[in-house]
Amino acid sequence: GQIVAALGAGNMVLAKPAEQTPRIAALAISLMHQSGVPEDAVQLLCGDGAVVGAALVEAGQADMVVFTGSTKTAKTIETTIAHSAKPDAPFIAETGGINAMIIDSSALMERAVDDIISSAFRSAGQRCSALRMLYVQDDIAPVLTRMLGEAATMLKVGNAAETDTDIGPVIDQKAKAVIDDYVENARHDGRLIWQGKAPQKGCFCPASMISVSGIAEIQREIFGPVLHIATYKAGHEAAVVDAINASGYGLTFGMHSRIDANIEAVSAAIHVG
Repeated sequence: GQIVAALGAGNMVLAKPAEQTPRIAALAISLMHQSGVPEDAVQLLCGDGAVVGAALVEAGQADMVVFTGSTKTAKTIETTIAHSAKPDAPFIAETGGINAMIIDSSALMERAVDDIISSAFRSAGQRCSALRMLYVQDDIAPVLTRMLGEAATMLKVGNAAETDTDIGPVIDQKAKAVIDDYVENARHDGRLIWQGKAPQKGCFCPASMISVSGIAEIQREIFGPVLHIATYKAGHEAAVVDAINASGYGLTFGMHSRIDANIEAVSAAIHVG
């Protein structure tokens, strides 16, 4: 998307994919060339981000830098651009998100469960827009949590090439280790509400639900099928919104409610894209 937008605006592009994904990037660029994009208009550069990516930014030759990845890396790139030969070059960064959803007691719980499962666990949670933090009104929290566990139990974790698979693998063993350690720490602390099953061989992580007091307790994005759940008292949506806004993340947000006043109040106050 970023490459095509730049090409469409008449720019030449140097495309540097994540070091974990050179083959799919090479295929995408080759398809662009086959479809008529001049070979010198978009060129592929593979390699480690800290080496190749850093060199590209430090060179100060690009009129714009576009990046998708961690907030930490984005801050590093921002600083590097500022000290380069083109310190005023625009920088667009799509970084991590601790995306939240609020479910009040008026919500249709079956519909809410569908959306929660789809956003939190599909794509193995490997979307910057995925749901990470669920706030549930305490009156319905026990029932909704049980329904979530029952629905998530039906999800198949396995080979993404098989059409009946719901949750595929995470990107690599390093990512799997980070997610597994995080969930295991929650289990040790007695905060693991529910966990599914996954194949032992491969980079598969089971869907997991963890209890937290609120979004402030989540210090970093866990890029996998992990959902954090907190409860709130009826009528306290404003405090929940304040906590979400204070987190500094504002990529996506969702709400399930059939009370128009609640929807309008939250929509007006929430700071998300």
